[in-house]
Amino acid sequence: MNRTIKLAVLLLLALPGGLFAQKWFSRDAKVYFDATTKSSPERIEATNKSGTIVVEQSSGRVEASVLIKGFLFDKSLMQEHFNENYMESSKFPKASFKGKIDNLSAVNFGQDGTYNAQISGDLTMHGVTKPVKTTATFKVKSGKISTTANFNVMLSDFGIDVPSVVADKLAKEAKISFSGDLTKMN
Repeated sequence: MNRTIKLAVLLLLALPGGLFAQKWFSRDAKVYFDATTKSSPERIEATNKSGTIVVEQSSGRVEASVLIKGFLFDKSLMQEHFNENYMESSKFPKASFKGKIDNLSAVNFGQDGTYNAQISGDLTMHGVTKPVKTTATFKVKSGKISTTANFNVMLSDFGIDVPSVVADKLAKEAKISFSGDLTKMN
């Protein structure tokens, strides 16, 4: 009888998508980076359209990542400086977030609506991990889910130095936004 119970539990866990852990994901999330100062004569901004997001519905676990070299600037010289001088993308190729939805009961993934979720976790960037908190918005419509989150980071908190020669152009605090349409994992 004990063997039958173990077999039944294994079969339940092996079902596609699992009965207990419904996950939603995106492989083409958009990540926007802006470190422009008010006095800068040009925008210091970039977009990456290949971020990943995974949200586990039952636990509220959230993970996101982005390859640093995937950020595209309007000017190639800015992109080169971003990758070589500031983010050191050959040494630190990606940024990632691992955390959770703190108010999971406020988000109904099965009902149309707009839900504000409090997210907390650890952001790893430039080889440094720091705790972050933000509000994310989940929009559910006809079984489809999209999400957005915005937060600011102090570059110095992540070991990214802003030389005084560019301090009037490059902000010490960067604005980051993350958005994506989530698909149910099978």
